[in-house]
Amino acid sequence: MSIKELNSEMIEPLVIGGCILGGGGGGAINEGLKIAELAFEVGTPSLITLDELREEDIIITVSAVGAPAAKNQFVQPMDYVEAVKLLEKAKEISPMALITNENGGIATVNGFFQSAVTGIPVLDASCNGRAHPTGVMGAMQLNEVEKYNSIQSAVGGKPNSDFRLRQILQGNLNTSSHMVRQASISAGGLIAVARNPVQKTYLNSHGAINALSHAYKIGLAHQSGKNNKEKMENVATALNGEIILSGEIKELVFETIDGFDLGKAIIQSGKESIELTIWNEYITCENLKGDRVATFPDLLMTFDNESGCPVTSAEIKKGQEVTVIYTSRDNLILGSGMRLESNYGAVEKVVEKEILKYIQDVFSKEVLHSE
Repeated sequence: MSIKELNSEMIEPLVIGGCILGGGGGGAINEGLKIAELAFEVGTPSLITLDELREEDIIITVSAVGAPAAKNQFVQPMDYVEAVKLLEKAKEISPMALITNENGGIATVNGFFQSAVTGIPVLDASCNGRAHPTGVMGAMQLNEVEKYNSIQSAVGGKPNSDFRLRQILQGNLNTSSHMVRQASISAGGLIAVARNPVQKTYLNSHGAINALSHAYKIGLAHQSGKNNKEKMENVATALNGEIILSGEIKELVFETIDGFDLGKAIIQSGKESIELTIWNEYITCENLKGDRVATFPDLLMTFDNESGCPVTSAEIKKGQEVTVIYTSRDNLILGSGMRLESNYGAVEKVVEKEILKYIQDVFSKEVLHSE
């Protein structure tokens, strides 16, 4: 299915589906609902498809960068708009569409408020159809383009405080992305970002086309469940995935380091137990024997058993009863930034788990453009 327009009734399934495709990251449902509902209060965000653009039309990426669990984070809705305007002025461009960097509880609807205020439409596409921890993973392989000069604007932090900042960064993509992450730390843990203008032709080859439609489909599947169990089963079916385990979070190690949420969770049901590693998103899943069950960019997502709703890695608590759903990376719409082997070295280092040996097939496949 492909969505053709946006209306306020679509907010909840878009946000829920986006949260599920966040795989532990991408922002929480309550924050996504707030910003999307506000967008329809101040105006009407519009949606277009890729075939409505000319080949030379410019599209910019909008995102929120930071650690969802950071204590001092503060971003106002107008900060997202200001980030877009800063980029327009610095680059002297008039973007014809906005795309979000990834799917997530906030990320899927990131662009709605900007669209409502500026009139720039949202495109049914993203840099990546699931959430990812590093900026280069959502850069659609621009870090491989010779002499590519990245430009990124960042706005955030509590007004009239030492955390407040607004800035433009320009230079090597890896360096610029690192500096934006550092800016999020300086701003208290979160910033609104606009970045990396590209033409339609580039996005068509490297982006995750129909990423919003995929989130909407998954959200509708969740909503169609008559009870909590059926909601989670419907999601697993819609993702061509499965429920790995339903049990109690027995152990949880979680801390915010260098602008990221990092940790692990042990979930147990009777004699069965699994370990999830966390780097904003859920990265690996292993069973009690140490056998690998899933490896990022496979999707792992936790659901609260009491409510049946998806919960992010920043929201889970020790003692909470949760269900873990898994689907293969083959069932996701991945942007080309996920196809670069060099983008995964940092993941192995941070979570201290082997990643590359489990996902070699990722690097030989074409970008998936539709469901």
